[in-house]
Amino acid sequence: MEAKLNADAAELAKFSDLAHRWWDPAGEFRPLHQINPLRLGWIEELAGALSGRDVLDVGCGGGILAEAMARRGARVLGIDLADKPLKVAQLHALEQGVTGLQYRAVAVEELAQQQSASFDIVTCMEMLEHVPDPASVVAACAALVRPGGWVFFSTLNRNPKAFLLAIVGAEYVLRLLPRGTHEYRRFIRPRELAQWVRLAELEVKQLKGLTYNPLTRRFALTADTSVNYLMAARREAA
Repeated sequence: MEAKLNADAAELAKFSDLAHRWWDPAGEFRPLHQINPLRLGWIEELAGALSGRDVLDVGCGGGILAEAMARRGARVLGIDLADKPLKVAQLHALEQGVTGLQYRAVAVEELAQQQSASFDIVTCMEMLEHVPDPASVVAACAALVRPGGWVFFSTLNRNPKAFLLAIVGAEYVLRLLPRGTHEYRRFIRPRELAQWVRLAELEVKQLKGLTYNPLTRRFALTADTSVNYLMAARREAA
């Protein structure tokens, strides 16, 4: 029997409908453009220089992070199940002349069966809260990283403050994101993600918060993990 695909058709359609806007820094994906330098710097701070490394970006969408890592000299594979954003990512990389970057429409669980322990770094940003079984994604990411390699996640905490700021504030008041981008019930508490990480035989190395100042309109990495947060994990060296 074929395994059930760990994806939500409505979520894929949601991002596919906005695919043509992915690389507009003033459009619906403006927050991704704004936080990208922060998360890229954080990845390099922990994992070291990306040049010459094999990197997998899970749930890459239109390729904002994947392309940035390729520009740093990494050999990057970006995967997603939404076809339109992948085509946008491929076209943008081609237009910009970015090398060392490939994209595939494949589930991370399927790729884990094909290319186990093939990557030095695996990133999975702003994706876990959009799939039916996030623990399965975490396990697949862990299977794909080499011994001594790093896995980076980012997602949203589940508490009243996160509901008010990430949904009411970001989607309805400040309009940083399109309405309906997130569903509160899919948010993930850090301790839940940490448990999945440990079950996947990874070690949690660092937890960072990502905050937004509406007055300065700037994001920052902080110790406040109550809304958006990032988690770095590592597989033990052989």
